Amino acid sequence: MAKPPRIERVETFLVDLPTIRPHRLAMTTMNAQTLMLVRIHASDGIVGLGEGTTIGGLAYGAESPESMKLAIDTYFTPHLLNGDPDRIAMLMTTIGKAVRDNHFAKCAVETALLDALGKRRGLSVAELLGGRVRDRLPVAWTLASGDTARDIAEAEEMLSRRRHNIFKLKIGRNEVGADIAHVAAIKRALGDRASVRVDVNQAWSEAVAARAIAELQTAGVDLVEQPIAQANRSGMARLAANSTMPIMADEALYGPQTAFDYASHAAADVFAVKISQSGGLFAGGRVATIADAAGIGLYGGTMLEGAIGSVASAHLFATFPHLEWGTELFGPLLLTEELLVKPLDYAEFSLAIPTGPGLGIELDEAKLNRFRRDRDDHPMRATSTLKAGA
Repeated sequence: MAKPPRIERVETFLVDLPTIRPHRLAMTTMNAQTLMLVRIHASDGIVGLGEGTTIGGLAYGAESPESMKLAIDTYFTPHLLNGDPDRIAMLMTTIGKAVRDNHFAKCAVETALLDALGKRRGLSVAELLGGRVRDRLPVAWTLASGDTARDIAEAEEMLSRRRHNIFKLKIGRNEVGADIAHVAAIKRALGDRASVRVDVNQAWSEAVAARAIAELQTAGVDLVEQPIAQANRSGMARLAANSTMPIMADEALYGPQTAFDYASHAAADVFAVKISQSGGLFAGGRVATIADAAGIGLYGGTMLEGAIGSVASAHLFATFPHLEWGTELFGPLLLTEELLVKPLDYAEFSLAIPTGPGLGIELDEAKLNRFRRDRDDHPMRATSTLKAGA
């Protein structure tokens, strides 16, 4: 009998990639994106890929690509080395007991384990998660240049190319009246050809949100995302109860426990499911199950991941029976560089879910190596590789 495979090596490194334009949010402006990539090498030669990233480093939350790398190298890897890579639940439970929080890092590791298991069994990650109910996912595009004319031109281009007909606007950084005027002008220009939504990223008070939501609805907006602080669950419940426009929770959802809290208090009409914020694909699936049970709509969210994280999310979202609000898996399109041998299929306002084993993607190693932070001429050199028995 052949010996079962064991985990021999855990490799992490950082990749710094420029974006096609500045991406303005309430809390920061992004001009580049850093990805933390993890590769889990098993004794049978199979390598699983995972990714972790955040929006604007530490501007969005408590983890950054650099901290994910440190956590995996120092605290996760000792529990992974020599372990059975097929026993994903056992490995992640062991890590969960040793490491509190660090949801993004856990998601990256779990993704790599699922990718490896799928390759080993000849199944896609979606099949490992129960099987897809759809082959393509609607994908929204975020208009976040901050310039009304530029955003309208960008939206028109996306519509003409049949790449996106759902647009999310990042607001909350400017005076409320200016933001509403910006959104209203874009909706007037696009009319019924596109859905327009807004993401406030917690920037408003409850009183401001109550007034602004009514004005946004009059302007034709379909959905407002996380208008007030994530900790103000009671305020979110009041807004949801008093508005006929759907209110979506995003930053407030940090795994199944917070999803249950929000659902049980009717604090949102829609949940933005993010695999990294949830703590992994399995946890993200539980967030969706809670939403379904409570009659809450689902939206496939993003942390502006690159190809690996976006595809991992797509595999999970493809298994959701209900996905009323589509997804936001445009992260790879925001980057100037293509890191896959075969680019993802964005067409007809949607993304095709890869069908190959595991995540179903292959990295372009030559392109990847150009942007690794640990290359010899990079000013922020940082990498680590730990081996079994080291």
